[in-house]
Amino acid sequence: MLASLLRHERAVVLAALAAVVALAWVYLLLGAGITMDEMDMGGGQIMLMSPPWTPGYALLVFLMWSIMMLAMMLPGAAPTILLVTTLGRQRGVGGARSAGLFSLGYLLAWIGFSAAATALQWWLDRTEILSGELALGSGLLAGGVLVAAGIYQCLPLKHACLRHCRSPLAFLLHHWRPGGWAALDNGLRHGVFCLGCCWMLMAMLFVGGLMNLLWIAAIALLIFFEKALPWGGRMSRVTGLVLIGWGMVMGAAAVWPAAPMPG
Repeated sequence: MLASLLRHERAVVLAALAAVVALAWVYLLLGAGITMDEMDMGGGQIMLMSPPWTPGYALLVFLMWSIMMLAMMLPGAAPTILLVTTLGRQRGVGGARSAGLFSLGYLLAWIGFSAAATALQWWLDRTEILSGELALGSGLLAGGVLVAAGIYQCLPLKHACLRHCRSPLAFLLHHWRPGGWAALDNGLRHGVFCLGCCWMLMAMLFVGGLMNLLWIAAIALLIFFEKALPWGGRMSRVTGLVLIGWGMVMGAAAVWPAAPMPG
């Protein structure tokens, strides 16, 4: 009977995670409630411009970042959340309750990141570094972000945090705390490790543009593969080298643009 109840709870938790992630992607697909202003440049050319920063717009941007983090990060955290469901039920706390509190703590870490990302976006927009697509307008700066992300991919800190994300059981054995509300603290701890693993990959959102769903989905898949695939740990180093090379090429192209074709 306990096994049947546990299977039911895990199914409910998995269905809830899938529904939340799906709704988050739909929200992003519909534009996250952000409408870009258009400026007629003449000759049929239209330039997109972000709206002026008001408290309402800042709240909308913060909400966009928070839901984007939810859409990108919850799939990779799903195995850990399901394991928390099992532990919560076995220890008499309640599987679904433990999973909910753990997920809330995990998302609190990324909500904090979203607040910082919103402030950074405001500063980049204020200094006119962002383009209308909410991407870095400087090829040199975008290349520098790719190089920095590539270097971080190869650092010991990245791999120390990634090990916690890739080994849910090991993480919970070392950090699990008993008690009904302890799951919230456990989730926050896991979120901090996950943040340490992926924050530089999130910085690359400013390279491809915050309105570019294909770019967002590509980074989300990269994060998921690093956490879920058996060779994800080695993959991060290969990805790092690719990003370094890509960033150097992008930076070089910005410094030494190609000469115009004759005629």
